[in-house]
Amino acid sequence: MHKDEVEGAGKQAKGAIKDAVGGLTGNEKLQAEGKLDKAEGKVQQKVGEGKDAIRDALKK
Repeated sequence: MHKDEVEGAGKQAKGAIKDAVGGLTGNEKLQAEGKLDKAEGKVQQKVGEGKDAIRDALKK
């Protein structure tokens, strides 16, 4: 597992919390930040998965 995958998952979790808290409190800015964090986390996680796939392919 690449560090980008772990960091991406962390960002997604942080974003989900911000999104939920923002929705519950009516804080649209916090909710928007949460959605952005989740999206960034997904992208970072996919980059890590791609790096893993490339590394594995080069080992063969």
